[in-house]
Amino acid sequence: MTHESTGLSRLIGSEVVLDTAGPTIYLGTLREICSDGLWLEDADIRDRTEGHVSKEGYVCEAKRLGIRSNRRRIFVRIEIVLSCSALADVVVD
Repeated sequence: MTHESTGLSRLIGSEVVLDTAGPTIYLGTLREICSDGLWLEDADIRDRTEGHVSKEGYVCEAKRLGIRSNRRRIFVRIEIVLSCSALADVVVD
């Protein structure tokens, strides 16, 4: 499957949220899509086990306050990603 067929290419240059099955989420600007993963810049790797806020709560906070990057550039392997969405599409109540 190519990134054009998945629709991910429309998110290049956007701030995104990559959700995983585990406690980790990735937030950052999507820069590149490869067959085996995604490159994010100005990224934040968040492990739910290291805080008291839920993954969803943390994403909503990032939408309100901006992404607090802790990595300039990271590569996230595609097989660990359950979903990818634009941070702008996150609904904050």
